[in-house]
Amino acid sequence: MPLDGLFTHAIVHEFNRLIVGGRITKVHQPYPNEIVLVVRNNGTNYPVLLSAHPTYARAQITHIPYENPQTAPNFVMFLRRYLEGSKLQKVEQIDNDRIINFYVNARDELGDIQEIRLTLEMMGRHSNLFLVRENDSRILELIKHVPADQNRVRSLIPGATYVLPPAQNLLNPFISDLSALAPMILDTPSEDWPKMIQSTYQGFSRDSAISLAEAIKQAGDPLNHAQEWLSHFESTQPTLFISDKGALSFSAFNWIQAHSSAQHFDTLGDLLDTYYIGKAERERVNQQAGSLVRVVKNELKKNKTKRKKLLATLNDAENADDLKVMGDLLITYPHLAQKGMTNVAIENYYDNNNLLTIPLDPKLNGLKNAERYFTKYRKLRTAVDFVNEQLTITDAEINYFDNIIAQLEVASPKDVEDIRLELTTGGYIRANKKNKQKPKVSKPDKFLSSDGTLIEVGKNNLQNERLSLKQADRRDIWLHVQKIPGSHVIIHDAKPSDETLIEAAKLAAYYSKARESANVPVDYLPAGKLRKPNGSKPGFVIFEGQQTLYVTPDASLISKLKTK
Repeated sequence: MPLDGLFTHAIVHEFNRLIVGGRITKVHQPYPNEIVLVVRNNGTNYPVLLSAHPTYARAQITHIPYENPQTAPNFVMFLRRYLEGSKLQKVEQIDNDRIINFYVNARDELGDIQEIRLTLEMMGRHSNLFLVRENDSRILELIKHVPADQNRVRSLIPGATYVLPPAQNLLNPFISDLSALAPMILDTPSEDWPKMIQSTYQGFSRDSAISLAEAIKQAGDPLNHAQEWLSHFESTQPTLFISDKGALSFSAFNWIQAHSSAQHFDTLGDLLDTYYIGKAERERVNQQAGSLVRVVKNELKKNKTKRKKLLATLNDAENADDLKVMGDLLITYPHLAQKGMTNVAIENYYDNNNLLTIPLDPKLNGLKNAERYFTKYRKLRTAVDFVNEQLTITDAEINYFDNIIAQLEVASPKDVEDIRLELTTGGYIRANKKNKQKPKVSKPDKFLSSDGTLIEVGKNNLQNERLSLKQADRRDIWLHVQKIPGSHVIIHDAKPSDETLIEAAKLAAYYSKARESANVPVDYLPAGKLRKPNGSKPGFVIFEGQQTLYVTPDASLISKLKTK
């Protein structure tokens, strides 16, 4: 189901159970349209994600690691002033809409207590997050400022009065009875029930309306079935559905839906983490890495074009002896080639005196044409060594940028900055002279195998180099997909179990260019056997004496083994 009003109701119920009464200890803004509030309640820290993302707007308790920018944005500085140290008094949903209010009591400049409201509107591209003073509904700040010419319905700027979005004038199913369903059941064909439900009650997505219609069709009292169906949004069983084609969908409970398998979670937050970890992270990476992708693709195109020219030169060099023969024949019979001729046929004494047609420059005589062929011959012969050297360098560059592309495909937002640093250090991107802070390389992703062994996965070349050559014990086991760009994986154990070895190999296969393949070869050996050639690119290693096993990448293993 999409994150509709019904799922929002369930989320608010989970918030009231877990975080209301807690204290907001930290406020972060790791991404442009998203805020994370760390709420400490009953001895536990709950990171609460409030997202106004145009595609993935949502509110949830999250355990997905995030990296904060080195310089805090203005909006989060404003929120910290009002929210940090404040107690979360209550969380409420507006009717059954996708709007959530978080209430806190904060002190103003004079030290007086005032009620502050943080309002999240999850409305697709119109999603927004507001900090509002409750007593006069004044907008103190908002995450997205919207000019008046883009929204004529209400004012979305600091200082304006907060006004709710236009009302839908539909019934809230949680506070009104369900008697409106009776005439629908009696007088309307069952295939039209989902549309009738959506046009009568607030907060129903298409999937939710279909599920309720299916519940009503069951034997027994339809209205009792409907009431029981609604009650599941306050007594949840978070469920992730996987279709036959691998498509994912989710619900607050295990409702009637066609699927090949279903996975259950303890909380709605855990469910949303699993559902969004690929989708939202990919979107964030695409936003951050757009300029990097263009640079890498341009470099790839440039080097592939260069490679074609080098191969063409080598091909010409293979025919260099033909140029020498033509020069020899012209210098032997210069009188046969006169100015103005475009070609001449001469008996080739290297080939049983068979006639050989030689192209000519009509501006030159026979001797000058012979000299031209000898010059070309000498250039091609002397160019072979240089071309082979350049071809080796160019192939290395192509492999390097293919590897960067593969890393960007599996990168998290924190990895993007490492890749940007690497490309800047390599001279492919101009350095920002204004930023004098020394950038920090992020840490590899950590996983715990089924038997509790620590596995680390480098997601970019800087992480790979540090992990494999500096941090790993020489007896730790190193893994990498065979002859394909991918991550370095370290098992922090000299003698891992077969189960751990297979799980680590599956991680190596997943975080590689072969993540969509089956039966992927993965090499492994002790990290102490790795060698880095002088002058090679970051993360490049050579080795011998490896063993190989074959595995199929498993996306579900990522969420299962990843540490919080």
